[in-house]
Amino acid sequence: MVYTTADQPIMTQTEFIHLVMPFKDKLYRLAKRMLVSSEEAEDATQEVLMKLWTKKKGMGQYRNVEAFAMTMTKNFCLDRLKSKQSGNLKLVHSNYADESRSLQREVEVHDSLQWVEKIMDTLPDQQKLVLQLRDIEEYSFEEISEMLDMQPTTVRVTLSRARKTVREKLVEKHNYGIR
Repeated sequence: MVYTTADQPIMTQTEFIHLVMPFKDKLYRLAKRMLVSSEEAEDATQEVLMKLWTKKKGMGQYRNVEAFAMTMTKNFCLDRLKSKQSGNLKLVHSNYADESRSLQREVEVHDSLQWVEKIMDTLPDQQKLVLQLRDIEEYSFEEISEMLDMQPTTVRVTLSRARKTVREKLVEKHNYGIR
């Protein structure tokens, strides 16, 4: 740490990189989930990282810098979605593929993930975010609660409702025409 004349620590570039880089990909995935476009997600991630850099002087006051950065990303993306120039952006889920699967299994997984994406598109925004943060990014209920400014109980209920909706619609899709 370097100290200013007021004896307040200022984070060096190396310290900042060591602190922020471990969760940079999580910021990108959240932005991609919310904004769909890879370019928009990259821009959002870059913007959040730049904002974090400008706030480096007070970075020590945050208990969880990662949670703070995720909240900044969420808010930035919501602002982008609300802006007039983003009329064609929407929330979706990224496809995570495992290369060691058979071709048939991979096609089935891809199809299922596409259906989950479509189903998630129909969920309310809050449910999409909670589902992304808990099941994809694997944050704890307390961390999600802090990021989204919600009670932990509300996070659990929101997640439960989102999962139930996804499950019901997937079962409905898989059982279509079978009776």
